[in-house]
Amino acid sequence: MGTNVEVGEKAPSFTLFDEDRNQRSLGELLEGNLVVAFYPGAFTSVCTQEMCSLRDSLAKFNELDTKVVGISVNDPFTNKAFAEQNQLNFPLLSDYDRKTVREYGIALDDFAGMTGYTAAKRSVFILDKEGTIRYKWVSEDPAVEPDYGEIEIKLSEMG
Repeated sequence: MGTNVEVGEKAPSFTLFDEDRNQRSLGELLEGNLVVAFYPGAFTSVCTQEMCSLRDSLAKFNELDTKVVGISVNDPFTNKAFAEQNQLNFPLLSDYDRKTVREYGIALDDFAGMTGYTAAKRSVFILDKEGTIRYKWVSEDPAVEPDYGEIEIKLSEMG
């Protein structure tokens, strides 16, 4: 079913399609620090708010040698429309086979009361350039957003 990954461990590697149907791997994205934000579903109100908050923090993240990637179980076509509608300027990856959400231990089964539908729990992992998890936040409640200030503080501490 998957295991929980913890701070201090290497992040599970992945290769997923982005919103333009290009394969993107974790290794390629790790040029510096990386904020990996899993979200339950494109076009839902809280996910839109979260991805736009991350978009608006990108200039600050860039100063901290940090990139952002969003991951959901949505297909690349939905992610592309979501990215365009919200002017998201970071990759949105499609974990449509649910392998990555299971490897990270954040599968949200029977999402929104839909038996058999697995989404990602809203969660944020910060990885350093070696791919080690330096911060982990996972919500059991899809309506709860991460603490963006806390993410910035952690990134500042990482240098």
